[in-house]
Amino acid sequence: MSYPDQVPARRPAAVGLAAAVLLLMAAGAVASAVAALLVLGGTVGRFRSAAAGTSAGAAEVDDVVLLLRGATIASAVVTVLVGVVLVGLAAGLLAGRPGARVAAWVVCGLGALFGCCAVAALVGQRAVPLRLSAGDRSAAELLGLVGDAYPEFWLAANAALSVGQALGYLVVAALLVSPSASASFRRRHPAPAPTAAPHHPPR
Repeated sequence: MSYPDQVPARRPAAVGLAAAVLLLMAAGAVASAVAALLVLGGTVGRFRSAAAGTSAGAAEVDDVVLLLRGATIASAVVTVLVGVVLVGLAAGLLAGRPGARVAAWVVCGLGALFGCCAVAALVGQRAVPLRLSAGDRSAAELLGLVGDAYPEFWLAANAALSVGQALGYLVVAALLVSPSASASFRRRHPAPAPTAAPHHPPR
């Protein structure tokens, strides 16, 4: 005998689309991390060439290069980990796990916030010049050269990626709050088949 509750329900299109957007964002995050590592060598070379014409000493230049390398590698690692989280969330959504939906909302909220902060930081980096005391003139010169050492497309590409990621998180959150997605995740698990009453032989 079959029971209606045991018929597998079709996955709503909103859930599938949300998972697809998460996978696309994960791919973008990994690509961004790889690109950052690929341009690091050229950025360091251009920075050293520009720093040769400043009043900074070799030790100061090496310190900034070390900071630049460390920040880039740490950012790449974090970005890859975010991509792994997004893939896990997409898999959970496709499997119909309610916990994945809640986790996706949390990640989407944090991701949209960080994306907006990243855009603000990129814009502020160009719009507001760094002001240091006269004793830190060499440090100010070096830090000002770091942004110019990146490829010309780097700032625009990162700003576009940050905006795209923030919009992606908002799209995922909106898809998961749609009525079809809500009904899908509220659906009860299949009811267990009724068991026959125990049979007692007559005495």
